Amino acid sequence: MTKPIDVETCIIGAGPVGATLAAALAAGGVRTAVVDAAPLPPMELPAFDGRAYAIALTSKRLLAAAGVWDRLPEEPCPILAIRVADGRPGERASRLSLHFDHAEVGEDPFGWMVEARALRVALNARLPALPGLSVFAPAQATVERSALGAIIRLSSGQEIHARLVVGAEGRNSPLRREAGIPATRLDYHCMGIVGAVAHEKPHHNVALEQFLPHGPFAQLPMQGIPGHPNVSAIVWTERTAIAKAALAMDDPAYGRQIAARMGDHLGAVTPIGRRWSYPLSAMHAERYVAERLALVGDAAHGIHPIAGQGLNLGFRDVAALAELVIEAVNAGEDPGAAALLARYQAARRPDGLLMLGATHALERLFTSRLPPVRLARRLGIAAVDRMPRLKRFFAQRAMGFGSTTGGLLGGQTLAGAD
Repeated sequence: MTKPIDVETCIIGAGPVGATLAAALAAGGVRTAVVDAAPLPPMELPAFDGRAYAIALTSKRLLAAAGVWDRLPEEPCPILAIRVADGRPGERASRLSLHFDHAEVGEDPFGWMVEARALRVALNARLPALPGLSVFAPAQATVERSALGAIIRLSSGQEIHARLVVGAEGRNSPLRREAGIPATRLDYHCMGIVGAVAHEKPHHNVALEQFLPHGPFAQLPMQGIPGHPNVSAIVWTERTAIAKAALAMDDPAYGRQIAARMGDHLGAVTPIGRRWSYPLSAMHAERYVAERLALVGDAAHGIHPIAGQGLNLGFRDVAALAELVIEAVNAGEDPGAAALLARYQAARRPDGLLMLGATHALERLFTSRLPPVRLARRLGIAAVDRMPRLKRFFAQRAMGFGSTTGGLLGGQTLAGAD
């Protein structure tokens, strides 16, 4: 009989959010276990596949504190400027655009584009190096929670005793469902297409957000790859029928569809890597906590990708929960206590609701075809471009800063980070 493992925290789900939380807790001296149904090494895809994350400045600071950022296998691409336009390229109204330059806010970039496979490589390199962290993957888990603690039984026969369980298993979180936590859902009846393109001209680290009738189209600067010195990621929101037709096209036809939306500012474009797609919906859990349970990332909330902030929102959950748990453990207190979980929910649920509401409002505003609404939003874009204080406010939000940003998001270090 395998001896049970005693930890303070057990995280179910080792995706980017769950694995980063595990790294941050272990670096802060908290005995932690992380369990995932899938083996982690195969997540390190050997070839470029087109998927990438926009990592905000505050999220980069969290990853650095957790000892993950310095383990990225290649230099991420900084985002130094953002251009926002309404309407198709070439339309007269699309000239009323909004330009953000990182120098207007400070020396740091707005964020960095990090390949999904690169972040996985960094996480997989970091987790085994942390004392006090046990990784179980692949493994199935059943969780039993009570006032005294939690027992996690793995398919291998291993048993884990924890004082706090964290659900990081994504939008269909079994832990959330088992805890009886309702979730509100909204279907946008659209699909998101994610991939990458090579282009003739350099992007100069400028991101483009183009608001089109069926949803936003984003071009995000990436580092070049062998054979393609100029590369950008794309995030394309489209009605489901149109998206499915585009996904079925050959590369030349698919590239023409991308160029029609992106414009010719980067010259001719060529699709590279794989095409990824997913249905767009929003989701928000009624509660982020239950007895001995905290939800993080997509297990707690899912938002429209219009602002590219979904993963960054999850990283803010990680920072808040990690700080509370590390403080409690260092003080000899219970990291799964109801009072601590209430503080976590109070810290994070308002931000989740705000982002959900803001992205939903933006989606409705920028997909409306009513002439008065189109005129108002285009004039609004032009007006904001002439208001330095308001531009700075929006720029800081894009970097992940809020009214009380501090701690791990503000640059705090952890004793076990190296």
